[in-house]
Amino acid sequence: MEERTFFNLSRLIQAGEKIAQGCDTISFDIFDTLFIRRVHDPDMLKIPVARYIAARAEQQSLGWSWQKIQKLRDTLEAEQRVQTGQKFEDHEACYPVYMRQMLALIFGESQADLLLQEVTEYELSVENTMLVPRQELVDWLRRLYGQGKRILLISDIYLPATHLRQLVEYGGFADCVNDIISSADSFLAKASGKGFSLIQERYALDVNTWLHIGDNPVSDGYRPSQAGIKALVLKDGLEKMRKGLIRRYWQYGRGRSFFRGRALLQVMQPLEEENRPCPPLYIEGYNFLAPVIGAFIQRLAEKTIQNKIPHIYFLSREGWMFKKFWEKSVGTIYPATALPSVSYLYVSRMALAGAACAYQGLTSDNAGIAFLPPGNRDFRDVCRIFKLDGSKLAPHFARYHLALDTSLSPLYPETTTENAISFQELLEDDEFQDEIRRQTRPYNDALIKYLEQEHFFEQKDVAIVDIGWLGTIQRFLYEAVQHRSDRPRFHGMLLAATRGIPFPTRPDNSIEGLIYDRDRFDLGGSSILYARDLFEEACRAPHPTLNGYRLTEDGRCELEFRTQDDATGKAEQVQDAYFAPLQQGILDAAPFFGAAVSVLGYQSQDLKPWLNHLLVAKLAFPRTLEVRNIRLQHHLDDFHGRNEPSKKHKKADKHLWDFSLVALRWRPLLRLKFFLLMIRERLKE
Repeated sequence: MEERTFFNLSRLIQAGEKIAQGCDTISFDIFDTLFIRRVHDPDMLKIPVARYIAARAEQQSLGWSWQKIQKLRDTLEAEQRVQTGQKFEDHEACYPVYMRQMLALIFGESQADLLLQEVTEYELSVENTMLVPRQELVDWLRRLYGQGKRILLISDIYLPATHLRQLVEYGGFADCVNDIISSADSFLAKASGKGFSLIQERYALDVNTWLHIGDNPVSDGYRPSQAGIKALVLKDGLEKMRKGLIRRYWQYGRGRSFFRGRALLQVMQPLEEENRPCPPLYIEGYNFLAPVIGAFIQRLAEKTIQNKIPHIYFLSREGWMFKKFWEKSVGTIYPATALPSVSYLYVSRMALAGAACAYQGLTSDNAGIAFLPPGNRDFRDVCRIFKLDGSKLAPHFARYHLALDTSLSPLYPETTTENAISFQELLEDDEFQDEIRRQTRPYNDALIKYLEQEHFFEQKDVAIVDIGWLGTIQRFLYEAVQHRSDRPRFHGMLLAATRGIPFPTRPDNSIEGLIYDRDRFDLGGSSILYARDLFEEACRAPHPTLNGYRLTEDGRCELEFRTQDDATGKAEQVQDAYFAPLQQGILDAAPFFGAAVSVLGYQSQDLKPWLNHLLVAKLAFPRTLEVRNIRLQHHLDDFHGRNEPSKKHKKADKHLWDFSLVALRWRPLLRLKFFLLMIRERLKE
C-alpha cells in the first residue's frame, strides 16, 4: 500500500475524513504535524537549557560554561545512541538517562536526581514556549475521538512518553488521546518500522483499519505503508517557507547583528490559531513598541544583575507597563539567575515637586524646569506646580519689584533681562526660601511616610526606572529624601535620557538612558524623540495622575489622584480607550519576547541595530497611515500651563508628528527635512 502525500493541510484532512470512516485506530506524528515549532531547528532549544545548567553551576562556583555543557550533552547522547545501536536497529537515546549522567558529572551524584527533575521541568517549559498546535489538525483529532476512534500519538524522539504527555497537555488536547508512544522508552522507532510493529502487538491492532498521519516521507509514509498501514504524509510548503525565513534571518544574524532583531521579531510572531485578525493598533503594539520596550527591559535586567542592585522601583504611570513587561518576560530570559525584587511606586512630577523643596527650597534649576513647557509664563505657574500659596509669597516678590504675574519665561517677548535677574536674586533670598520650605514641608512629610510604607529606606541600592527624558521625577525624588542618612543609592534607568537640563549626578544619584542617551552619540536611537508623547501614552497606567500625598489622622499616607470628571480627565479616558488595543499588543508580546530572547541567546545590544532601524522607519519616516493610527488624540500634561507663547516659538516648536495628514501625504520632502534637522541637532550636541 502506497502512502499519499499532500501539500495542503485542508486537503489532507478532507481525504483523511473519508479514509478514517473505515478505520478504528488513527495515529499521529507529534512534532511538525500536530505541533509546529517557532524556530527552524529543534536543537536550538538545547542551548537555553545549557545556559540554565551553567547558571546553576555558577551558583556553586563550578567552572562550567554553557558551551562546555552543551558539548558534554551532545557527547553523552551520541554515546548512548551508539550503545543502543548495538542492540536495536534504531540508534535512539533516552533523555533522563544521559541527562542524569551529565548532571552527576557536573554536580556530583548526590545532586543528580533533584537537578534532573528541575532541569527536565525547565527543558519542557522551553519546548512549550516554542510549540504551537496546528489547530485545524487538532480539531480533526477531536472529531475522530468523538466518533469513538482510538487515537495514538507516536514520536521518534529522545523524550519519554511521560514528558511528551506534558507537551500535549500544554497543547490542550490530551483528553482526546488514548496513548502516547515514544521511541525513547523502547528504542524502537518509526524510522525502522519496528515502532509500528511494537504498537501493533501491544494493542492487537488490525493494520487494515489503521490510519497514520505524519510529515516524514520515510518514518510516516514508507514504513507504515510497508507494514500495510494506510498513511498520509503532509508536506506543507508554507510551513517550509516560514522555517526557511527564520533560518535565513538567524544565519544572517550570526555575521551581521542587524538581522538579530529581525530574527527575534520573526520568532515572536503568532502562528496558526494565534494569528487572528487584530486592530492596527494591536499590531503596532506587538511589532513595534513591544520590541523597543523589551530591549529596554532586557538591558535593565542586565544592568541590575551586573551591578548587583537588589531592588527595582518602577516609577510614575509609565512604570506600570514596564513592570508588567518585566514580570511577563525576564523570568524566562534568566530562569536560574537571582533577579532583583520589583515594586511600583505611585509618583509623578506634580506629586514630588513640592516635596523636593521642603529642605533645599526652590532651586534655580527646578524653577527652570517649571518654565520648560511653553504654556508656563510666570510665577503663578510655579505655584501651581510646586503647590505654593502665592499670596504669602507676594511680599517677597514686591521687595524685588516683581509680581506673581510678571513674565519670567524666555519664550515670551515681555520677559525682560532685568526681571530675570531680579528673579534669580529672589531665589537667593533666605526669607523667601524659608517661606518656600515652610509651605512644602507637609508634602515632604507625607511623601516620606509613603516611602516608609513601601520599605524604600530599607534598601541599600535601588534602580529607579522611568520613561525618562529629563529625569525630572528622579531629580525631585532624590531631592526630597537627600536629607535622610538612610536614603538608598539611586541608579536611574530611563528609556531615554535627553538631558536638556544638566542632571545633578552624584555618587549616590545617577541616571542613564538605556535605549537612547544624549551623552552617547546615537543618531538612530535619537529618533525616539520624534514622538515622546506616544511612548508616554502607550505605557501609561490605567489610573489617574497622582496629584500628591496626604497624611491621615492615624499617621498613614493617602494617595491623592487627579479627578477625571472634568473635560481634561474625560479626554484622557478617551485616549486610554483608544490606545487599549495598543497596550494589549505590548502585553501579549512580552512573554513571546522573553521566550525568543531565551532561545536565540541574544543580549540587548545585539538588538540595537535593528531597533534603530525600527525607530527611524516608524518615527522619522512613518507612513501617513501609521501616523493616523498611532498619533495621540489627547495628551495630559499637568506641568503645562494655559498661556500661549509667541507664534514664532510655536512654529519653531512644531515637529513632524504635529503636521496634518494632508501635509504628511502630499509633502514628500517633509520627513527628509526634519531628519536633516535632527542630524544637525545631534551634531551640535
